[in-house]
Amino acid sequence: MRSSSYTAESTMNALHRKITILGVGNVLLKDEGVGVFMAQRFERKYVFPDYVEIVDGGTLGLSLLSVVTQTERLLVFDAVKNRGTPGDTYLLEYEDLPFHIRAKNSLHQTDLMETLTLAGLVGERPETVVVGVEPLDIEPWGIGLTPPVRESIERLERLALDQLGRWGIFPETKTEENRGEGRICFPFGDEEAC
Repeated sequence: MRSSSYTAESTMNALHRKITILGVGNVLLKDEGVGVFMAQRFERKYVFPDYVEIVDGGTLGLSLLSVVTQTERLLVFDAVKNRGTPGDTYLLEYEDLPFHIRAKNSLHQTDLMETLTLAGLVGERPETVVVGVEPLDIEPWGIGLTPPVRESIERLERLALDQLGRWGIFPETKTEENRGEGRICFPFGDEEAC
């Protein structure tokens, strides 16, 4: 059940730009799964207006093209190798991404860039911001985040909330009264659930 403020806002959704919060990464490669972890955390913790969608993109890469082209603003959570110290956090706009992603090792990160590039070629690349963290360990195989990445979670959350605030989104923290059903979206799943 949504809060009354967002219920009232939902009648004006046509006036708002669709925003997608996308978590990408492979949860079997330790810190590389931080994007998916953050998307799930936001889904569990916050109530968003109807025009904000949270998507668990996992390692779908180019298969996310329809997700990317059907939103007007895109906030991506991801692990970012930027030659920093593990746990360093970043807020990168699309124009900053190629330089930072050149140093990446994982397949899905290249696919994210290709997906955004293809979206641009068809004239439908959304305003994009990546909220990322320098990973310590992305070697196979393992589940869970390393200590420096776990310690960065609140900073990642703050960066994302500040960016959403710049886009006019100020989510409420979920309580027992407004918890409702989860609505994290999985591409190619039941669209009625999103």
